[in-house]
Parts: sequence; C-alpha cells; structure tokens
Amino acid sequence: MLHGFFVRRGANHEAEDLVQETYLRLLRAHQRQAGAIANPEAYLFTVALNLAREQAVRRRRSPLPIEELENLTALLATEESVEDVAERAQRRQHLQALLGSLPERTRAVLVMQYRDGLSYKQIAERLNISPHMVKKHVVRGLSVCRRALVDAAEGE
Repeated sequence: MLHGFFVRRGANHEAEDLVQETYLRLLRAHQRQAGAIANPEAYLFTVALNLAREQAVRRRRSPLPIEELENLTALLATEESVEDVAERAQRRQHLQALLGSLPERTRAVLVMQYRDGLSYKQIAERLNISPHMVKKHVVRGLSVCRRALVDAAEGE
C-alpha cells in the first residue's frame, strides 16, 4: 500500500527506498515513545507524506541530466533529416541552453513530462498547480524552444 502511495506521487524509482525509510522512522518513533502510537496507520501515512514532500524538494533541486531529454529534441525537430553526430551534439547543447533559459517552473514541467513521462495531472499534483497551468507551461516552453530552433536553422 505504501509503495503505491509513493508511486502515485511520482517516486517511481525511489518507492522501495521510501517505504523502507517510512518503516524505519515508525520503528524509531515507537522506540522513543514510552507507550504505543495511538493510530499507527495514520502516523505511518503522515511519515510517508513527509518523505514524499522531502523527495519532491530534492528532485526540484537536482540538476537536469540533459542526455535524458533526447526525446524532447526529437519532438522539437522541425524536419526529419539525416544529421551527423556533430550536428546532434550541437543541437543537444543548444537545447540544453534553451532549457536553462526557461523559467524554472516551465523547465520543471517539460522535464517531468518528457523525461519522467508524467501526465499533466501528476505534474499538477507535484507542483501544486492546476492541470491547465501545466498545459500552459508546456505550450509556452515548446513554443520558445521551437522558435529558437527555427531561428538557429535559419541562421546557418
């Protein structure tokens, strides 16, 4: 049940570790208290919710591995042409710079959608915004990236 709780909050890869940490914290609390915990299930899910929040904060602070965003590069490509390795590397660097220039929330939304494969609803829950705002961030971010890629292609 706890594993599903963490997965629903976007901690797919860390769910097992978070479940173990939840139980460890419950055991530590039980050892510190003289009596039994009045409602262990409620306490367990309170601990789990706090862990999920801590994990979300850590994820937001971690650097973005741009190599995992190659799917975004393919999506943003305006034409399918045969490119050599050097061109792709240059495009990847350009895309990384573009993503770095986006507002933090827009960048986070794009990463969660294209790297993590999250739905608008899941992203909205993680960022505490509406799914409609998630869509607006995606549209704005993709628009900026497409425009910049077109400008770069025209400049060549």
